[in-house]
Amino acid sequence: MAPALLETEAAEGFATKAPLKPTAILHRTPWKPLVATSAEGSYVTLEDGRTLLDAVGGAAVACIGNGHPEVVQAIKAQVDKVSYVYNMQLSNEPAEELARLLVNSGGGGFELCGFVSGGSEAMEGVIKLGRQYYYETKQPQRKNFIARQLSFHGNTLGTLSLAFHKARRAPYETILDHENFHHVSPAYAKRFKKPEETEEQYVERLRQELEDKFLELGPDTVIGFVAETVVGATTGVVPPPKGYFKAMKSVCEKYGALFILDEVMSGMGRLGTLHAWEQFGDNICPDIQAVAKGLGGGYASIGAILMSKKVADGIRDSAGFWKHGHTYQVCHQLIQTALVHPLIATQQAHPLACAASLAVQKVIANENLLANARTQGAYLSSLLHERLLSPNCIAAPYIFDIRGAGCWWGIEFDFESPSAPKVGFKGKSFAVLVQQRALDKDLIIMGMTGTAALDGSKGDAILLSPAYNITKEQIDRIVDGFLETVEEVLRESFIQ
Repeated sequence: MAPALLETEAAEGFATKAPLKPTAILHRTPWKPLVATSAEGSYVTLEDGRTLLDAVGGAAVACIGNGHPEVVQAIKAQVDKVSYVYNMQLSNEPAEELARLLVNSGGGGFELCGFVSGGSEAMEGVIKLGRQYYYETKQPQRKNFIARQLSFHGNTLGTLSLAFHKARRAPYETILDHENFHHVSPAYAKRFKKPEETEEQYVERLRQELEDKFLELGPDTVIGFVAETVVGATTGVVPPPKGYFKAMKSVCEKYGALFILDEVMSGMGRLGTLHAWEQFGDNICPDIQAVAKGLGGGYASIGAILMSKKVADGIRDSAGFWKHGHTYQVCHQLIQTALVHPLIATQQAHPLACAASLAVQKVIANENLLANARTQGAYLSSLLHERLLSPNCIAAPYIFDIRGAGCWWGIEFDFESPSAPKVGFKGKSFAVLVQQRALDKDLIIMGMTGTAALDGSKGDAILLSPAYNITKEQIDRIVDGFLETVEEVLRESFIQ
């Protein structure tokens, strides 16, 4: 039998056709991904011998790269000590230490935390924790969540219901929960602020829209408002306008609802501060927060839910435990240790996952990587703006926005400007074409589509999210490869 080939059409324009080994995996793409055989730092080696520079950390996950010796040693040491205990029966040392570290990171805003196996599960846990809080505090009528259009909170049925990304919801629309999950406008000033509005007026319009939604549903039926602090996988690194979260939190407080932030992608240092919300105003620490990707840095499957004293006390004073759990990560006994030791915020979780994550967080702190993320991020920003917006760059007429902070940047393109040369991509996605062409040039980036319209029908963005220990020389190579790729794809797409 002839070797399988990567079909260009099925792969939305993937340029490379190469013999591939058969796979028994149902992959998440219409093409068979190339196989990685080893990795070190920000470099990944493939089975064909090529070495790629990872400029996106998988999906903003590998925050310190691969193979860091301290993390590897921590995992090995934990295997030798305790590889698994069932979390309804026993806790473990790395889980206890990691929980204290996370709770203490909030500057007094957090009281307890719980561990799960990743971002989607973290947001599922957030949904259930929010509901349990009001159930335990004798407000059972609270059943509604309000989130935003053009948002993404995970790939479970619950998190797809909470979020609103049309393409990702489409196959499951008829089985999603449309009764208890509601949506307001995204906070995306570059796209949706009216020309005559100031930023303050735009924020006030969004605040009023949220309050109107509370009143429409019945203020005492709302569990909380949920938002990504910086939107990642739908619109491509979109920050909130100034004062936005303060305004949204004020509506939640007015009606006794929870203010909830999803920092699965944006948190744990990705923007140059441990929590993304630290960059957007005082007193916006959430009642509940989810983190994941940068927590374990890809060394372990892990996520966490952080909660305020209000939420912790609401459960602690009633049931005393979290009514949510799974075999490997989460425990039904969230609050029990805190009942005995009130200053200890704990959650029994998988020992290896917590040991790996604890080591990752110590590397970030000990090697001062948040400062490096800010420094290299500023350099990356300067290069992107200087070179993409240069009159000599053929991509300049199509650049809609360059945005980000730290080690997380989004470059959004607009191909509808009447003044720009016409291009056509033969029904394929520009962002995916760029992603694959970059891969052919030994560079890993991420292409996102559907960023420019509420129905997800148009828009292309490229995400860059290198490791926090990225170097200046690697930033140079990332920008060189990215610009070369974008210009190649555009040249091949000009309509004569």
